Amino acid sequence: MRANLPKGMGGGPQNMQAMIRQAQKMQEDMEAKQAELDAKEYDVNAGGGVVTVKINGKKEILSIDIKPEIVDPDDVETLSDILVAAVNEAIKRVESTNSAEMEKITKGMNMPGLF
Repeated sequence: MRANLPKGMGGGPQNMQAMIRQAQKMQEDMEAKQAELDAKEYDVNAGGGVVTVKINGKKEILSIDIKPEIVDPDDVETLSDILVAAVNEAIKRVESTNSAEMEKITKGMNMPGLF
């Protein structure tokens, strides 16, 4: 049994080669963009700017800057909460930026595990 595909779909070896070239180009573009995103650095503030987290695109924390006025030996819990908030926000920013940039390349195609 033969399937009747719409014109331009299936189309033989030339169409298949074009699709393969397109997929390879997309993969190359994605790899280049991922390398660019991995090298990018972000500064994220929390607690009204008393804590700044520097993170790279690989979600590695590069530094944490804590303003002296937030350091209270009697209230370590508040500092801890601000640090957690800053790190979580930094990770979210990296993930949302990476996702948005990759979506530009894939044009919204969802291909988990393909690239």
